[in-house]
Amino acid sequence: MVNFPVAVGSLQRVLLPMRIFFLIHLFLLLQAGRLNPGSEVKVVGPEEPILARVGEEVEFPCHLSPYQDAEHMEIRWFRSRASEVVHLYQQRQELLGQQLAQFQNRTKLIIDDIAEGSVILQLHSVIPADEGAYGCLFLSSDFFGEAVWELEVTGLGEDPHISLEGFKEGGIQLRCRSNGWYPKPKAQWKNHQGQCLPPETEAIIPDSRGLFNLETSVIIQRGTHSNVSCSIQNPLLDQKKEFVIQIADVFLPETSPWKRAFLGTLVGLPLLLALFTTLLLYFFQKQRKSQEKLKKQTEKDKEKLTAQLGKLQTELDWRRTEGQAEWRAAQQYAVEVTLDPASAHPSLEVSRDCRSVFSRAEILGPVAADPQRFLEQTCVLSRERFSQGRHYWEVHVGHRSRWFLGACLEAVPRVGPARLSPASGYWVMGLWNGSEYFVLDPHRVALTLRVPPQRVGIFLDYDQGKLSFFNVNDGSHIFTFTDAFSGSLCAYFRPRAHDGSKQPESLTICWPLVKTQVSEENNSDFWLQPYDASDPALGLW
Repeated sequence: MVNFPVAVGSLQRVLLPMRIFFLIHLFLLLQAGRLNPGSEVKVVGPEEPILARVGEEVEFPCHLSPYQDAEHMEIRWFRSRASEVVHLYQQRQELLGQQLAQFQNRTKLIIDDIAEGSVILQLHSVIPADEGAYGCLFLSSDFFGEAVWELEVTGLGEDPHISLEGFKEGGIQLRCRSNGWYPKPKAQWKNHQGQCLPPETEAIIPDSRGLFNLETSVIIQRGTHSNVSCSIQNPLLDQKKEFVIQIADVFLPETSPWKRAFLGTLVGLPLLLALFTTLLLYFFQKQRKSQEKLKKQTEKDKEKLTAQLGKLQTELDWRRTEGQAEWRAAQQYAVEVTLDPASAHPSLEVSRDCRSVFSRAEILGPVAADPQRFLEQTCVLSRERFSQGRHYWEVHVGHRSRWFLGACLEAVPRVGPARLSPASGYWVMGLWNGSEYFVLDPHRVALTLRVPPQRVGIFLDYDQGKLSFFNVNDGSHIFTFTDAFSGSLCAYFRPRAHDGSKQPESLTICWPLVKTQVSEENNSDFWLQPYDASDPALGLW
């Protein structure tokens, strides 16, 4: 895989097949000195050839490095040449009229992260004709770059089937058939000793879909009895399918077959009966010993597994207790946190009490009024600033499928392709697609949570350089950043884009859950339930 910004000298070779008006536009940009081929920004695509199976789905991811907003750019996926359009995104919309006929109604563009320069093209129902070179191209008034890669297509055909065609040339003719292979498969006949048998005929013919159908035959002569196999191998997957058939000499033609069979039976019947009885006794004795040995081994493994499970459960209970104790200690430092509407992105709506924020669908008005704010991160910060001490607050995230929470430096820039990592002044935890919890420390670190949190507790120990996240639903510790803070910190809230639900929940700052003693008689603890948006009396400030 090669990722590179295109130099001015190579633009003519890449863009010759494109439309005339595109050439004129590019020429004017070059003359004006606006296109910068020496830019450090580059386009990154798949690093290795992509292997896809026939009928399945494949994804072509591309992004800008370093990350930057690509919503205003033209993004083109092409086949071998830029003029062979697979999918086109231009002026913030998809232009499907320029697609090659082969890809119509088979592509889907995912632009959830286009503001960070990352896009994905999905190609459905892969066919053999899709195999070949692909590329993605980013173009704006001051940047041009592309990435190219190879798509390899493969298909594992049906299980082979062997049929007996009849007597031929003193033997029996067997025929093996199988359909739906790609690329062109290899067939092989073998006898019971693993020796290859030369085929009588072999035909590999492509069908209307571009898949290969195979038919091969072999003649089995006397003396090659027992197992005969037909195997078909896919050279790209290095996988094969095999069919085995058993042929005895009694089925092969010879002189006076019935007479020889009758004489052989009279002579060998007593010997065969004795041999069969001996083998049967040996088999039953061996099977009984194997069952006893297996039973002992099973009991031993069961005891070992039970001990390991007990040890793991003890460790899990200890860790859970330790995490809950840390969370309860953090709640002692609960502080009042409110949202700063002046810091909110125009696509976000802050409630009147400055406790809740959610993403609005209609953002064209604010963006048109102030285009510079379109480049900002879709987030909002707290009014409060923290430069010392310990502070704890809780946020109700409900059933939202996408969000970011944490803290950031007050002076950190929020315009451009800043990456949400400690190196950039951000210490945040996020959820993506409803199940992918992660942090950037500085690279993406996946988190595995036993219980999905509907409320997240955040504890900042500024002097110790720690920012911790807790799952309020079960009191467990999720993750802790350790760093040396320099400068004032703000609480960070980012509800991300509309997640597709009919009534998307907001991110709401809540008063921490409290532990209340019910009575001395039952000697048990009662925990207030998580915040319910329908009941404003629970969990709010």
